[in-house]
Amino acid sequence: MCEEKIKHLDYIQNVITRMNANSFQIKTWTVTIIAALLALSANNKSPIFIFIAIIPTMIFWFLDTYYLQQEKKFRGVYDDVCELTEKEEKKEIKLFEMPIQKYKGGKYSYSNVFFSKTLLGFYLSINILLFVMGMIFCLKDCFRIIFVCCSNCC
Repeated sequence: MCEEKIKHLDYIQNVITRMNANSFQIKTWTVTIIAALLALSANNKSPIFIFIAIIPTMIFWFLDTYYLQQEKKFRGVYDDVCELTEKEEKKEIKLFEMPIQKYKGGKYSYSNVFFSKTLLGFYLSINILLFVMGMIFCLKDCFRIIFVCCSNCC
């Protein structure tokens, strides 16, 4: 492999690493903000902060999807420069070119990345957990009233 091609691969790998770091930071911010909102909810004894936590989680899910999609596109460029992809899928890449616009649909589509196992498992489980916690917090008083009424009747 020529030196220019190695340098080109190095540039692409640097972009992939940055996208991966952005994705990790988004997940870190998600957990931090959720923890802060749960602490506010516990401190104020109000379930509203639990339900509010779903909003930034969804926003971070969309943002993380974007970065993961970009990362996948640059991985496609990397594979084509290395000539690792099959001939019918291979796209022609010039030296020092990073044409991610050529990578559309299929595994590169936004919706496919949005519902990928890693993102779906992380963000959907957090949203379900927040919703269930919020409902339990809201219904806690209802269960207490029912329990008090039933114990007074019997």
